Amino acid sequence: MSTKPKVDATNNDLNPRTTTYEFMGPPGALAITIGVPVMTYALYFGCSEVTGGCPPTSVLSFSVLVDKVTEAVTDCAWWKGLWDTEAAVMYLAWYAFCVVSWAILPGDWIEGVLMRNGEKKKYKINAFSTFLLALGITTGYIMRFGPQSFTFIYEKWVGFVTASLVMSVVQGLVVYAGSYRKGALLALGGNSGNPIYDFYIGRELNPSIGSFDIKSFNELRPGLILWVLINISMACEQAVRRGGWEGVTWSMWLVLAFQGFYVADGLYNEPAIFTTMDITTDGFGFMLSVGDLTWVPFVYSLQARYLVFRPVELGLAEVAGIVGLNGLGYWIFRSANGEKNDFRNGKNPKSELWVFHLKYFTTEKGSKLLTSGWWGRSRHPNYFGDILMALAWSLPTGFGTPITYFYVTYFAVLLMHRQLRDDENCEKKYGKDWETYKKLVPYRIIPYVY
Repeated sequence: MSTKPKVDATNNDLNPRTTTYEFMGPPGALAITIGVPVMTYALYFGCSEVTGGCPPTSVLSFSVLVDKVTEAVTDCAWWKGLWDTEAAVMYLAWYAFCVVSWAILPGDWIEGVLMRNGEKKKYKINAFSTFLLALGITTGYIMRFGPQSFTFIYEKWVGFVTASLVMSVVQGLVVYAGSYRKGALLALGGNSGNPIYDFYIGRELNPSIGSFDIKSFNELRPGLILWVLINISMACEQAVRRGGWEGVTWSMWLVLAFQGFYVADGLYNEPAIFTTMDITTDGFGFMLSVGDLTWVPFVYSLQARYLVFRPVELGLAEVAGIVGLNGLGYWIFRSANGEKNDFRNGKNPKSELWVFHLKYFTTEKGSKLLTSGWWGRSRHPNYFGDILMALAWSLPTGFGTPITYFYVTYFAVLLMHRQLRDDENCEKKYGKDWETYKKLVPYRIIPYVY
């Protein structure tokens, strides 16, 4: 659902040609397009019980990982084993469940930000309701049929990965082809004219089918909720192997609790996503489709999958320390975001995040940039909280292999790259005022470090 555009989206001034590239242009886009699926499979075949476990810390882990993957791909049976029709049907049913839930579950409609064509898209807010419904059905199913009934995700892991990749490629191709229809509003960064680059980065800003916005739907529902269901399946597999729920380790429960709460928090605060760069700036292409549907659920759940075949027993002090670290990260993440939103909206004067005393810098355009509180300590304090939480999610796996710390390493690099992109956009937007602001807030993410 959206309001009537005030400007014709076929206007060349509205959809100018993209003149600068990200990710090193078409060669980089092609490398990532191929590399993301390869890495997803590599993390499984290089670190799973079907190939003998994960490389230990004491060896050159990347070399061992490459050797394991090379050994697998030279076997014809390996290629045949990537496809599982039953898993593909189940994945398609899961995606359909999310679409139907979006359509039939009640939810408020809210407006997004004003786009350059004068339009404000409207989004239906019911991602958290979809999550609760999926969680309720899953819980009831497990209670009725036992934990062994929900281990099929672990057993059919590769088939589910392949199905999600097929869905990602199909969506990427469909929205790329659809972006050439008359009236499509294109992303400023995805209209280069190079099909490889535009397919990857996303040519159309908000591809939709009627009131169904494809980009925001994929960002919040199929992949994020599936991530939690995958973790539950891993706990069920561990319970079956260790004689019941009492055999599930504290390390597994911590991973489930931390990541489940993170997803629940994001879905509960669904409106916050509509002001992020993914929604307001980036087009929807293969980059976001494969990230949402494949990378998030099947790479971010690596810790839980590892704990199935390498259970780690934690002592009370270790549990307390990891819980404390995760709590610290969440406090920084949520309070920093709350401080920014309260300041931006000018409300909640009686809340704990009373922000009217905060100092700020006013640009020539009239924008206010915070220079005290969390946002005076660094330009992205919420990213710092994210990194601390990511570390807490990896620590329950112990130190037997560096592979389970892939997530926190990757996530830190991702956030640093996102920070650089944000700085570049702000420099274009605010000009010399941004240089002045950087002197007032010199640290990018981690105060006094980076």
